[in-house]
Amino acid sequence: MEFVQMLAQMKKRSLGMLVCGAMLLSCLAITGCQVSVGGQTLPSGYYLHDDIQYFPKGPEFKLSREAAALKAARSEAELDR
Repeated sequence: MEFVQMLAQMKKRSLGMLVCGAMLLSCLAITGCQVSVGGQTLPSGYYLHDDIQYFPKGPEFKLSREAAALKAARSEAELDR
């Protein structure tokens, strides 16, 4: 009789572990993650709650410091002549 009760407990325990494993797997399956498919970055499941990244608009001419340095060098060269 004791052996039958032990088998019943083992079945209950294995069923409980199976249910817990299935719940864990389903939780992992429904949470999103960011993935790249064919060059496209698809959002995570939390994209509606993510912080917005703001990058302020920069100058249209990207090399403004270099242009200013060249202009200064040309004016110095003309003064040295």
